[in-house]
Amino acid sequence: MFSWLQFLSYAVVTAITPGPNNIMSMSNAGRRGFRKAVSFNFGILIGFSAVMLICTFFCNALSALIPKIKTPMLLLGAAYILYLAWKTWKSASVIEEDARHGSFLSGLVLQFVNPKIYVYCIVSMEAYILPHYHGEWNVLIFFALLLAVMGFVSTLLWALFGSVFKMLFSKYARVTNTVMALLLVYCAVSLFL
Repeated sequence: MFSWLQFLSYAVVTAITPGPNNIMSMSNAGRRGFRKAVSFNFGILIGFSAVMLICTFFCNALSALIPKIKTPMLLLGAAYILYLAWKTWKSASVIEEDARHGSFLSGLVLQFVNPKIYVYCIVSMEAYILPHYHGEWNVLIFFALLLAVMGFVSTLLWALFGSVFKMLFSKYARVTNTVMALLLVYCAVSLFL
């Protein structure tokens, strides 16, 4: 039986933790204001959706061709999540701004080089979705787009509260980074429960 609780806990925690999309969204909104940063976020939505659909297709195909791929993919995903936890825990107390412009195109292109979203999709598909809905394309497309929308909502939240998050992360960096790192460790462990 599909576990919405486990799936959503993984997806929400992974989407909300710092990554290229969230940091860039926060930085753009902090520098340019929320309204001017929205075009970057829509680029993220379109690119994120494309990557999720492509990744879902390949996960489904690989799972059908190589059934034993699930365990190596989960191990790789868990290792990357633990790496993100370590990087989050060790990160600096001041979030550095990226000097690149926050255009629609830069948000779109960022998705194709963002390793966090590939792991996000692969782990979601291999650990939670494909074991229950392998080959059911309507359901798989729904989940791929759900993951993209969850990531998009996360980037909007980071953009909306960009200046507040920046101050909070700077002021309470150790506590914030520790909590996020522990949530990521929980996600990595829950892949095998």
